[in-house]
Amino acid sequence: MDPKKVRIVFMGTPDFAVESLRALVENEYNVVGVVTAPDKPAGRGRKFTEPAVKSYALSVGLHVLQPEKLKNPDFLEELRSLKADLQIIVAFRMLPEVVWAMPSMGTFNLHGSLLPQYRGAAPLNWAVINGEKETGVTTFLLSHEIDTGQILFAERTPIGDDETVGDIHDRLMVTGARLVLKTVDALSQGDVTPVPQEALITDPEMMKPAPKLFRDTMHIDWSGKAGNIRNLIRGLSPYPAAWTTLEHKTSGSSTEVKVFFAQLTSGNPAIPGTIQTDGRKFLKVACGDGWLEITELQLSGKKRMKTDEFLRGFQQVDQYKFV
Repeated sequence: MDPKKVRIVFMGTPDFAVESLRALVENEYNVVGVVTAPDKPAGRGRKFTEPAVKSYALSVGLHVLQPEKLKNPDFLEELRSLKADLQIIVAFRMLPEVVWAMPSMGTFNLHGSLLPQYRGAAPLNWAVINGEKETGVTTFLLSHEIDTGQILFAERTPIGDDETVGDIHDRLMVTGARLVLKTVDALSQGDVTPVPQEALITDPEMMKPAPKLFRDTMHIDWSGKAGNIRNLIRGLSPYPAAWTTLEHKTSGSSTEVKVFFAQLTSGNPAIPGTIQTDGRKFLKVACGDGWLEITELQLSGKKRMKTDEFLRGFQQVDQYKFV
């Protein structure tokens, strides 16, 4: 079948998904509908904001569906009316079988890891947090268990020592879009043999999960190893960001701080969380086995800033500690 004649329904929500949808549209694939999340209140004014995928879809005249519940009979009826041959999922919620089994060619998902590793909600974050040197994107056919379907294609990318999850996200957003087009072409022409993930798992105990990130996950424990803390910071930067508490040694007053980047540095052994600074250019923090120099951070209620800018506005920071 001609790939450009395949009736496609695209499902996705954030910026990461927009790049794949844009690639389909600009390369003249037949996108007959877009499913995305409902508008939600955001920001201090709590104004309703539409998902990035919706904004783009409307800008190019695509039909948009925003169901609250994916098993809603009215939504299912409208979805069937689109007569999709193929559904593509990029950064969307878990689908019920009644949805993913609907098209004749099935439904495939673009996942931000080299499956079967890092199944779950936050694969890019966990790859960086765990200090991996490589990650990638995978397309796979949806099945009953999340992120376990047969693999279609994968594309690898290295993780640089200084790269953050934001860097990886932006690169894989583009790589993933190319992989989506490749997958549509191959499925349309019968030019791919799906591979069961079980065939790629040699040792189940070596499997690494990618669960949803929670606030406790993002808290910096300064008693840990400096390298591991640095990876945590990189794996959460720029969003949602690792955080710690800056506490005055005497009064106990405190404020929350987000940390966006830090480098390994040297220093004499000290209690974890101890701060060392010249009050002008550098801010070092003692960890369980060494020191980190924080280079970008953000006080609660303030803007993100470089360390020298922070130090100019925060006097006597050496009277504080991180906890």
